[in-house]
Amino acid sequence: MRTRSWTLLLALAWLAASPARATADVTAFLGVSPTGATRSVRGLAAGAGLVVVGFEVEGTRIVQDEAAGAPALTTGLANVIVQTPLDVSRLRFYGTTGAGFYRETFGARQETSLATNIGGGVKIRVAGPLKLRLDYRLLRLRGAPVHDTYHRVYAGATLGF
Repeated sequence: MRTRSWTLLLALAWLAASPARATADVTAFLGVSPTGATRSVRGLAAGAGLVVVGFEVEGTRIVQDEAAGAPALTTGLANVIVQTPLDVSRLRFYGTTGAGFYRETFGARQETSLATNIGGGVKIRVAGPLKLRLDYRLLRLRGAPVHDTYHRVYAGATLGF
């Protein structure tokens, strides 16, 4: 029993001391938000991480539809990502949460405050460093926005390096 404990302890120490492979990627994406009215979303994200945990910053823009009473929304968010350590049949699943700032604009009305988000998705390995990314996010806005909750679905092209 004592030998097993020492073996386990040495194995854990070796894993902790071993350098993890860091990766980084950039994603350009297009999508939709059905909040208020279905509108287009576009954005850019850049991230880096180790095997399971990563960090990402993103900027997005949901366009305004004045006729439908749906405001424009611009966000800048920083997120933590937890993902599967290995691809499973070319798929890497992840969950994410984060916070940042938003600006909601509708005509002359404008609200700027804090935003939080939670979501998840999958990165699908296409070829080499190129991946297809499918993502869903639920955003919560503080302050006095027209809509305090937004849903966002997108597809993007991710280039890893």
